[in-house]
Amino acid sequence: MTTKTFTVPNISCNHCVHTVKSELGDLAGVQSVAASAETKQVTVAWDAPANWEKIESLLKEINYAPA
Repeated sequence: MTTKTFTVPNISCNHCVHTVKSELGDLAGVQSVAASAETKQVTVAWDAPANWEKIESLLKEINYAPA
């Protein structure tokens, strides 16, 4: 399993956190998602078929691009 923590500047409230967690959680292979509106940090753990490129692309698509 691969885990990555990164900053998402567009996270500003708990609704943003919910959106990021639910969208990433629906991606095949994503095992867990943790996010914080206070720190704007997201931690994602995944296995195949998910990969960083797919995760980053989905985040950009929903307007929560990682910094």
